Amino acid sequence: QVQLVESGGGLVQAGGSLRLSCAASGRTFSSYRTGWFRQAPGKEREFVGRITGSGNTYYADSVKGRFTISRDHAKNTVYLQMNSLKPEDTAVYYCAARKEDGVLYEWWGQGTQVTVSS
Repeated sequence: QVQLVESGGGLVQAGGSLRLSCAASGRTFSSYRTGWFRQAPGKEREFVGRITGSGNTYYADSVKGRFTISRDHAKNTVYLQMNSLKPEDTAVYYCAARKEDGVLYEWWGQGTQVTVSS
């Protein structure tokens, strides 16, 4: 069982930066694939990016070059560094995890609100 807790959301002006954290319980978390997703009001949840247990990353086109995902195995934490934020980045951000050989993300955090003002 894995429990995920996001933190670091808040209000920021356009062009600013935020770093979200996804802290996990469970000794096997470091080997899991962790994804970041977001959901804006009235919109469907969308994929932001992911990192594998070995550190391989992949990003949605909408955030590529602005967002960076990293992980600290010692702290059992995955980070989402968000730079050059835009108002359209406003959403609730969620982290999720799954086993590398899995298909669906099994474990989800509660989400953290990010609001970017223009």
